[in-house]
Amino acid sequence: MAIIVKYVVEHNGEEKLVTTDKKEADQYDKMLDIADNLGEYIIAKGIELEDDFAEELTILLSKNKDAVTKLLKGVSASTLLEKESADVVDIQKSQA
Repeated sequence: MAIIVKYVVEHNGEEKLVTTDKKEADQYDKMLDIADNLGEYIIAKGIELEDDFAEELTILLSKNKDAVTKLLKGVSASTLLEKESADVVDIQKSQA
């Protein structure tokens, strides 16, 4: 009989991720915490969004925090998207 350790990430009472990798679970939990903070900040600034849209937006921003940081530092979106596109192509070539 094998023992399998599973890490479950719950958010607002809802199971969001189940994994056997503690580091992955911690990273996902942190990403959700960042998304919550972003949502709270957006609401505090008086911007009203539908709940589902707000959740998608804050999770997108949280998952892409490095890219968002570059955008805030003045890198153009087109430059950043070209770099991301090139990275996807490189990954696909290496898997072929």
